[in-house]
Amino acid sequence: MKEQQSSYRQVMKATSIFGGAQVFLIIIGIIRSKFIAVLLGPLGMGIAGLLTTTIGFIAALTNFGLSTSAVKDIAEAHNSGDEERLRTVSTVFKRWVWVTGLVGAILTAALSPWLSELTFGNRKYTFAFIWISVTLLLNQISSGQGVMLRGMRKIGYMAKSSMIGSVIGLFTTIPLYYIYGIKGIVPAIIISAITSLVLTWYFARKLNIKPIFVSKSETLTEGKGMLKMGFMISLSGLITVGASYIVRVFISNQGGIEQVGLYTAGFAIINSYVGMIFTAMAADYYPRLSAVSNSNSDSKGVINQQAEISLLIIAPIIIVFLVFINWVVILLYSKQFLPVTDMLYWAALGMLFKAGSWSIGFIFLAKGKSQLFFWNELIANIYLLGLNLLGYYLLGLTGLGLSFLVGYLLYFIQVYWVAKVKFEFSFDIGFIRIFSVQVILAMMCYLSMQFLTIYWAYGVGAILIVISTWYSFNELDKRMDVQSVLVSLKTKFKK
Repeated sequence: MKEQQSSYRQVMKATSIFGGAQVFLIIIGIIRSKFIAVLLGPLGMGIAGLLTTTIGFIAALTNFGLSTSAVKDIAEAHNSGDEERLRTVSTVFKRWVWVTGLVGAILTAALSPWLSELTFGNRKYTFAFIWISVTLLLNQISSGQGVMLRGMRKIGYMAKSSMIGSVIGLFTTIPLYYIYGIKGIVPAIIISAITSLVLTWYFARKLNIKPIFVSKSETLTEGKGMLKMGFMISLSGLITVGASYIVRVFISNQGGIEQVGLYTAGFAIINSYVGMIFTAMAADYYPRLSAVSNSNSDSKGVINQQAEISLLIIAPIIIVFLVFINWVVILLYSKQFLPVTDMLYWAALGMLFKAGSWSIGFIFLAKGKSQLFFWNELIANIYLLGLNLLGYYLLGLTGLGLSFLVGYLLYFIQVYWVAKVKFEFSFDIGFIRIFSVQVILAMMCYLSMQFLTIYWAYGVGAILIVISTWYSFNELDKRMDVQSVLVSLKTKFKK
C-alpha cells in the first residue's frame, strides 16, 4: 500500500513541479494572447498559424523525431550509472541534432517561393519563409538540449527554462506586434527561437556532461538506433503536422484566413491551457515508463496510475471550462473570437478521451516499437483528417469540434485494443469507475449549458464543478493520502 502511495506521489510531484510552471506559462500566455488578439485580430493569428504550421511540417520532415526517440537512449544511459556511456550517447545525439537542424533550415530557404504559393496562394511570403528558416536549426538545437534535461529527469531545470522564456517572450514580442502589427510576426517567431535556445543551453550546461571523442563511424553506429526509431516517429509527426496543414489550407480556401485564425485560437485554448496537464505529466512519464518497459505487468501499473491521475486532474478543469467557456474566450482573446465557442464545447469533451488514450500511447515508444507506433498513428491521422474536413465542410467551426470528439473516441478504442493485443494491457476497475463518473458529469454539464436558461445553467454548472472537484480530491486522497501531505505541509509552514 505504501509503495503504491509513493508511486502516486511521485507522479504528482513531477506533475506539480512542471505543472506549476505550466500555470505560470498560462498566466503569461493569457496576457500575451490578449495583446495579440487585440493587436493582430483573427487575420493576424491566421497568418501566424499558417507560417508556424508550415515550418512545423518541414521540421517534422527533417528532424527524424530525435527529440522523442533520444529520450529513451539518454534515460537508459543515465539510469545505468555509466558516465562514459552517457557522454558517448550525448555527443552522438548532439551531432545528429546539428545535421538534422541544418537540413531543415536549408530545405525551407530553398523551397520558400513554393511554400508561400502553396500556403497563401501567392509568393508574397517568400522572404518570410527565408527569414524563419533559421528557426528550424535553432529549435532543433534547443529541442536537443531539452532532451538531455528530460532524459535525465531534470524537471526543475525544464520548468525554470520555460518560465523565464515565457517572460522574455512576452516583453519582446508584444512591442513588435504593437509597433509593426502583422509585419512583426516573423521577427517575433525568430526572437522566440533564439530565447529558447539560449535558455536551454544555459540549463543544459548545468548537467556538466564532459565532452568525449567519438569517431565518425561510431557516430553513425550509435546514432543508427536513434535515427531508426526517430525516423518512424518523424514520419508519424510529419503525417500529423501535414494533416493539420491540410486542414488549415482547406479552411483558408473555404472560409478565408480569418476562419483559420479562429480555428488556431480555439485549439490553442484546448491544447495549451486545458492540455497543460499532459505537457506537465509527459516530462516525467515517458522516462518513468521506459524504465519498466521490459515488463508488461509493470507497464500496465504505471499506465493505469498515470491515466487515473491525469483524469482526476483534468476532469474538473474541463467542467469549469464548459461552464465559463464564453468568458474564457473573451478573457483570452476578445469578443471577435466568440464564434469558436460551439467548437470548444465539443473539443473539451474530447479531451476526456484524450486523457485515456494519451496515457496508453506512450507504451509503443517506451517499448521501442517504432513501426507499431507509426502504423497506429497513421491510421488515426487518416480518419482524423477525414473527420476534420467533413466536419468543417458540413458544420463549419462547430464541425471541427465535433470531429475532435469523435476522432479521439475512436482513437481511444483503437489504442486500447492494440495495447491489449500486443502488450496484455487492460484498465483497472479504478480507472473505469473514475472515467465513467467524470464523463457523466461532463455530459450533464454540457447539456445544462445547451438547454437551460443562463441562470439555471450557471447554477447547475456550479454544482457539477463542486461534485467533480470533490470526487477527484477524494479519489486522490485514497491513492496518496493527500490529507496527510497537506497536514505535513501546514506543519512545516508554521515552523
